[in-house]
This record gives sequence, structure tokens and C-alpha cells, in this order.
Amino acid sequence: MAVVKEFNWVGFLLRLLGALVIVFATYNPSGYSYLHWVFTELSAFNVYKALAGITLVIGWVVYLGATGRSLGAWGVLLATAFFGTLIWLVVDLGIVPADSAQAITWLILIVVAIVLATGMSWSHIRRRLSGQADVDDVED
Repeated sequence: MAVVKEFNWVGFLLRLLGALVIVFATYNPSGYSYLHWVFTELSAFNVYKALAGITLVIGWVVYLGATGRSLGAWGVLLATAFFGTLIWLVVDLGIVPADSAQAITWLILIVVAIVLATGMSWSHIRRRLSGQADVDDVED
């Protein structure tokens, strides 16, 4: 199997797109998400809802696992703090109204997706910045 050695913005944007799909498909304030679909008619749970749920869980496990391995607990905490502070800044500047729970929720969901995409990409980014490969990158 060929391993992609080059990392670029297209790769990051594809990882971000995947993270956005997983995050927004799971929940979003528009009312069109997996959680809305399941919990509006809980008695009508069927194979389609089960398949969609398992697919989302697989996506979360892949993204969370890669993020946890590459960033570690401190990295996830720092990334979340950084992006959380950016949300605070855009609210403080009045770009997003502080009393709009829906707008704040959208921003938080976007931050979750950005942190997941960063976690999926971090090994590539670190190798590019430092020139050092992760143990997983070393070939036999």
C-alpha cells in the first residue's frame, strides 16, 4: 500500500471536510442531524438509523483516536483553549452576538472539527516543521 509522504493544504482541507461531516452529521442546531433524527421518533428506531449511527461512531473513533495519538491530552487541551479563546475574541469584538446560542453552538462545532482535523494532520505538520518522523512513519 502506498503511503502519502507529501502533506499540503488540500490534504488538510480534506481531513477538515471529513471532520465537519462527522461533527455536523452527529449534531447541529439546524435540526437536521443524526441526534435529531433518532430522538424525534425514538420508538421508530430502525436499521437505517442503526447503520448511520454505527457509521458515525466509526468516524468518531478514527478521528478521536488519531487526534489523541498525535496531539496527546495536552495538545488537545491547548488546541481547544486556543480556538476557544478565538471564539471569545470574535464574541468580544461583536462579530458574533454573545446572546446567540445558535451562533455560539455553530462556532463550537466548527472548532471541534478543526481540532479533529488538526489531530488527523499533526504528524504530517510536525514532520514538516521539525524534519523528525514519528515512530509510526519509520519503515522496516
